[in-house]
Amino acid sequence: MKQLVEFIVRSMVDNPDQVQVEEVEDFKGAVLELRVAQPDMGRVIGKHGRVINAIRSLLQVRAAKDGIRVNLDLVED
Repeated sequence: MKQLVEFIVRSMVDNPDQVQVEEVEDFKGAVLELRVAQPDMGRVIGKHGRVINAIRSLLQVRAAKDGIRVNLDLVED
């Protein structure tokens, strides 16, 4: 899951070396925390959150195939 998010986000931002994805276990399942450079935040979020929601949808489909639950959080530093 982590590699999927990294691949998608690195391909769309201007600073791919600053993309960080951390996996944290939660009582509901796994939580992926995504950090990107500040100028790339808007590109990752997209208009009205469409891009980040599309990435979340892809993750949920992949997680359903594996039988697990995954959430994606975009973290600001």
